[in-house]
Amino acid sequence: MSIENLITDHLETWTTAQVPKKSGGRGRGKKTNGQNSYGINKLRELILELAVRGKLVPQDPNDEPAPELLKKIATERARLVKDGKIKKHKPLPDISEDEKPFELPNGWEWSRLVNVIEVIRGITFPSSEKSKIPEDGRVACLRTSNVQNRIEWEDILYIRRQFVKRKDQYIQINDIVMSMANSRELVGKVAIIEKQPPLDTAFGGFLGVLRPTILNPFYVMLLLRVPMNRRLLIDGANQTTNIANISIANLNPLVLPIPPLAEQHRIVDKVDELMALCDKLEQEQTNNSETHQLLVKTLLDTLTHAKDHQDFIETWQQIEKNFDILFTTEASIDELKQTILQLAVMGKLVPQDPNDEPASVLLEKIAKEKARLVKEGKIKKQKPLPPIGENEKPFELPMGWERVSLRHLGIFSGGKTPSKAKSVYWDGDIPWVTSKDMKVKHIIGSEDHVTQRAIEDGLAIYHPEAILFVVRSGILRHSFPVAVTKVDCTVNQDIKVLSLFLADLSPYIYLMMRGFEKYILLNLSKSGMTVESIMFQEFSDHYFILPPLTEQYRIVAKVDELMAICDSLKERLNDAQTTQVQLADAILGQVAS
Repeated sequence: MSIENLITDHLETWTTAQVPKKSGGRGRGKKTNGQNSYGINKLRELILELAVRGKLVPQDPNDEPAPELLKKIATERARLVKDGKIKKHKPLPDISEDEKPFELPNGWEWSRLVNVIEVIRGITFPSSEKSKIPEDGRVACLRTSNVQNRIEWEDILYIRRQFVKRKDQYIQINDIVMSMANSRELVGKVAIIEKQPPLDTAFGGFLGVLRPTILNPFYVMLLLRVPMNRRLLIDGANQTTNIANISIANLNPLVLPIPPLAEQHRIVDKVDELMALCDKLEQEQTNNSETHQLLVKTLLDTLTHAKDHQDFIETWQQIEKNFDILFTTEASIDELKQTILQLAVMGKLVPQDPNDEPASVLLEKIAKEKARLVKEGKIKKQKPLPPIGENEKPFELPMGWERVSLRHLGIFSGGKTPSKAKSVYWDGDIPWVTSKDMKVKHIIGSEDHVTQRAIEDGLAIYHPEAILFVVRSGILRHSFPVAVTKVDCTVNQDIKVLSLFLADLSPYIYLMMRGFEKYILLNLSKSGMTVESIMFQEFSDHYFILPPLTEQYRIVAKVDELMAICDSLKERLNDAQTTQVQLADAILGQVAS
């Protein structure tokens, strides 16, 4: 099978194999869009694997074979040693059969890296010597952040020339720059110097330069990017807490498959051609994804702008007919979930019933309960809020609904962190809820627990059906975590608790906070120096809207029903994506074996 057929016959596999999206590599010179390009990234790996195994282009018996090339390289390196341009290396053992991962094509030969490539470590200098100004007496200096899929020249440091001790510590055209000290994910990353920079340029101590002798440098870069060799280098790196270090001693013994020089050129040309095809596929995938997201958002917006429940039903029926083409990504399903919540709190998800006891009566019941608690000295009397301004009424209320602030529905309070130095407070059986526990709808436990002694010494205890929400955390940049506790618990200082006067309101108030998430993050939160936070006073005084109690029950039931459908869609999507990922892995594994 030709390489083109291998790609085109499995095109659906390469373009649909995606791992579930959690956050956002492409080929030469392109930025990554991460997990959504899993299949295409696997295709790139396949191309590299085929290239270095001699399966990408046909062999030509007229090519000068690799053993002759290696003799020429040995002669040239001996001359460079004699001229003092490179060091003479201690000879390494011959390559054993166990070190040869696959059989080579005719005309190819195995070689250790040290016999064909010179490795130079970067320069060291005090941090105080860094400058971003190219003054007289300074030279440019590459650092790890400059080594991407290509060398990025936009953010270059300059250091005094005196720190460059040898001529070989200036980069040359066709040098391969490697990140030799970095995180485990980034260490070993390589890029090539494709043109001579205008200024003398050195490279920092966390980098190394690999300078091939006679070999095509772009072929050498392919060798260093192929997953098999990447794994060998990473696994052999010295690991500290956060940094992996590749030493020259790790690099020098690396076993490389060397084709004839003419074939190296053909391989590089073919890889460039196929990587361009990958880039095109990925761009089409990105364009299709962006168009799809816009389509979904536009259609879901028609739901939220429906005039009434009947208008909503008619629009929903049209969208429902096209579920199979609209909700085919996790992002689109999440958008659908958020729209469902928005519709719920706008009174458009279920029809109003004129027989429902209106929310005004519900508020009267809440007022009586508050008055009782004030009389009994259990809560303080609240100050009345000012009248609602017209700008606080973003849309007309559905029949029977009322505008109400959250502080008129319950009591706000919070928590704290007991002294970590007092073991008597910790490892008890009472959940102590923090932001990291707020990834669920219902709180039934937590990572950390406190003792009854912590409660006795002033830590507040909260009972089931209280509403918990995060008021200070970096997570507020993109979401507003809310949960309902189903057990007695306490919380830390980053959580606020709304203990409702009527516990029956709990399921709907949870939905309401979720449904107004975007609004809350945009209008009722702020960014500090290090962390985001809810503007609590504005949040507690803000007027939200409350439906009749019986309609709340219908809304919660309908949301649960629709969320179950969304979860089923996502599960089927993940199953399909898993299958495509397995297919992509299987094709790569079979061809490269």
